[in-house]
Amino acid sequence: MAVKDFTTIDSNLDVTTTRTLLHEAIPLTGTIVSGTYGTFRSDNNVKNYSHGMFQSVYDYPYLSSSANHIFDIVACFAASSSLSASTTTARAQRAKKINLYTQYAQTLLGYTGSLSDPSREIRHFENDLTLDNSNGGTNQMKEVYILNFSRLLTKDQVKKGTFSMTVGTGSYGSANGPLHTFTLSDASASADGTGCTSTQGGDMALLYSDVTNKVSGAIFYQAGIVVLSGSIAMNHGGKTGKAAASKDDLVQLTTWGKTLPDGVVPTAGVTLQKLLTGSSISSSCDILRHRIKNLSFNNTTEINSKIYFCRVPHNKYNYSSNPTYLSASQIRVKTVETDTPVAYITTVGLYNDQRELLAVAKLSEPIRKDPTNDLTIRVRLDY
Repeated sequence: MAVKDFTTIDSNLDVTTTRTLLHEAIPLTGTIVSGTYGTFRSDNNVKNYSHGMFQSVYDYPYLSSSANHIFDIVACFAASSSLSASTTTARAQRAKKINLYTQYAQTLLGYTGSLSDPSREIRHFENDLTLDNSNGGTNQMKEVYILNFSRLLTKDQVKKGTFSMTVGTGSYGSANGPLHTFTLSDASASADGTGCTSTQGGDMALLYSDVTNKVSGAIFYQAGIVVLSGSIAMNHGGKTGKAAASKDDLVQLTTWGKTLPDGVVPTAGVTLQKLLTGSSISSSCDILRHRIKNLSFNNTTEINSKIYFCRVPHNKYNYSSNPTYLSASQIRVKTVETDTPVAYITTVGLYNDQRELLAVAKLSEPIRKDPTNDLTIRVRLDY
C-alpha cells in the first residue's frame, strides 16, 4: 500500500533499545573428544597438522563434509618456566611451545605496567583474579593446556557459571574407565559478573577442582578459551609430587598404559616435565584429551533490538492511494456517502530524513483503521 503522508518518529519518545540473551546447552561427551566413540576409535575426528602446533577436534571424521569443528587444543609453557631450560626441549618444539604461550597470554591478558615502563612484559596466566602480581610471583600458571572453542559453539560468549569438565585419571588408553575422576568448574562465577574479573580478552573466572578445591585453570568467556594449569597433572587427590607413582595420577604412563603417538615409550615415574618437554605438542595434547570424560557449558547469543513505536493518529492513514481503493471515483469500502472511510494497514515503512525507504515491516494480519480510532504499532529491528 503506497502512502501520501509521513509521521515523524520522535527519537526520545518513540524509540528504545533492548538486549536479549539466548542460551543453548552444549554437552560434549568424552567419547567424542577422546576419539574412542564408534568410528572415531582411530582418532579420525582429530586433526593433527604438519606444523604440529595444535590439534583440532571435530564431532565427526574431519574429512567428512558433515564435520563441525569443536575446539583446538594446545600444550605450551612460558619462556620463564623451569621446563624451558630442559635439555630435551631441542627435539620437542620448545620454541613453538613458548611462542604459543606468549601469543595466548598477550591476546588475553596484555602487558604488565604502562607503555612507558621499561620493565613492561607480557603477563602470565595466574591462579587468582588480581592480575596485579609481577611475572616473578608464585601464583603464575606457566605450564598450561589451552582449549580454544569454536565460535560455532560458544556464539557470543560462554554463559558464566555453566562450564564443567570431568577428567579421568586412568591410563592413556582407558578414557571410559578411569580409576578416579575430578571435575573442573566455574561455579564461583555468576551471570552478574560476581567471581569474574575484566581482562583484555574479556571476562575471566577461575576453574576449581571438586577434589582439591584448588584453582586448576581459568576461563575467558567472550573469547571462548579455557586455560588449564599444568598442576592438574601434578596436584590431585592429595598428591603433591610431580612423579607419577600410581594409577591415580593424571600423567600415569606405566607399561599398562599405551605408547605415545610420537614413539616415546612410557615408563614408571613419568613427570610433567618429561611429558611437556620430551613429547611433541600433539602427544602432550593426547594425554589430556584421552582423559576428558565430559565437557559442557551453555553458550550465549546476544540479540540487540531497536524498537520503534509508530503512532497512527485518528486523522491520518484512513485512506489508501492504492488504485483498487476507488471504483468510478468512489471509495469501494463505503456503501453510503456519509459513511466514514476505512483502510487496512498491512505494512509499515521506516524512512530516513530524505524520505528514502530503509526498512519494511509486515503485519501478521491487516489492522482496520478509520477516523474513530488511533493505533500504536511496535516495530522491532534485531541485529
